[in-house]
Amino acid sequence: MAVYNYDVVVIGTGPAGEGAAMNAVKAGRKVAVVDERPQVGGNCTHLGTIPSKALRHSVRQIMQYNNNPLFRQIGEPRWFSFADVLKSAEQVISKQVSSRTGYYARNRIDTFFGTASFCDEHTIEVVHLNGMTEKLVAKQFVIATGSRPYRPADVDFTHSRIYDSDTILSLGHTPRRLIVYGAGVIGCEYASIFSGLGVLVDLIDNRDQLLSFLDDEISDSLSYHLRNNNVLIRHNEEYERVEGLDNGVILHLKSGKKIKADAFLWSNGRTGNTDKLGLENIGLKANSRGQIQVDEHYRTDIGNIYAAGDVIGWPSLASAAYDQGRSAAGSITENDSWRFVDDVPTGIYTIPEISSVGKTERELTQAKVPYEVGKAFFKGMARAQIAVEKAGMLKILFHRETLEILGVHCFGYQASEIVHIGQAIMNQKGEANTLKYFINTTFNYPTMAEAYRVAAYDGLNRLF
Repeated sequence: MAVYNYDVVVIGTGPAGEGAAMNAVKAGRKVAVVDERPQVGGNCTHLGTIPSKALRHSVRQIMQYNNNPLFRQIGEPRWFSFADVLKSAEQVISKQVSSRTGYYARNRIDTFFGTASFCDEHTIEVVHLNGMTEKLVAKQFVIATGSRPYRPADVDFTHSRIYDSDTILSLGHTPRRLIVYGAGVIGCEYASIFSGLGVLVDLIDNRDQLLSFLDDEISDSLSYHLRNNNVLIRHNEEYERVEGLDNGVILHLKSGKKIKADAFLWSNGRTGNTDKLGLENIGLKANSRGQIQVDEHYRTDIGNIYAAGDVIGWPSLASAAYDQGRSAAGSITENDSWRFVDDVPTGIYTIPEISSVGKTERELTQAKVPYEVGKAFFKGMARAQIAVEKAGMLKILFHRETLEILGVHCFGYQASEIVHIGQAIMNQKGEANTLKYFINTTFNYPTMAEAYRVAAYDGLNRLF
């Protein structure tokens, strides 16, 4: 059995693994990465962020074509199958793998493809797809194995019409009706994707509000637009059992309802990918959801072993995962690149999309902070009118007395891009962090960014 020695070994090549590996090698460490797949990129590239967002983009283009009167001069509205739009996602995945493979090669990071498990605190065994075994010895390790959909034992995921958010990418037909169980971020995103393809979607939510961590007004807007696109949202429901049929699925709810559909998508919870790591060999325990606990430096209970990304839980976003991985490597190398990642904007790629940063109205009210609201509705914005994207708004929450920006919430066209302007201003000091910045700054016209100026004036007009 071959044995290789490194300074740092990173297990997983998703955003967290890539961030850790790149930062460690830039600091002069000898680095290797291990991934279970025969390609780099992790779940983010192959099953999660990239394919779902590429799918969304294609569906949004189809919706634009079918709803814009200008295109009626070309022809009647077109119908596209799920398999059609999946092809565009596969092209993006291929390009992402190529780019990321190049990053590792240029930085001379050794890549091993196989299943990694700990032998002791300084050694892992890698079992390759061909059965060959190698050992990697390192001073430090970073666990960045990500997560997978939680699968309850009483749901038969081997059934041809029952999917989770990973296996849905192998869907070979376009159902007429789809049940999405779980109305978290993933469930809402796929509900909007399939409804955009003309599929009748039942979205089952075991709570009384969609994405309750959002600002209430934004959550209400999402509910409205999903319903407007023929998504039937059923709140406060829990499944009793999922019955697979030859040609579909019947969902039995505890409330007594029975819902029949052509396909069923389970999107209720995630589990950390820790079951194959041999954590018992080093005395490290994962919680009931397979997640590993870390301190603010991303160090586990074993001093030389770190963890980052979805495998540690919150916020389970690709953007945060990369920074967490980079920070874990910063803790290892002590190169002043460590920071605790908590300034994380929310990006939700429904149709229309949502993004926010900072406090919500509910949080500010509970904290008794004297705040005011400024809004800009996209239906009045020239750029949105040009793009025929009238749905949405930008909402700024600010302190009534100091005018400090306390929160930015955006719903609609380019929301995930727009929010970063607010995030940048919120991180400034003094008057640069107030509503005055947007009043005293000249924005390009017409742009979506101009919404900040409109919202700022709207907010000032509410003061007395």
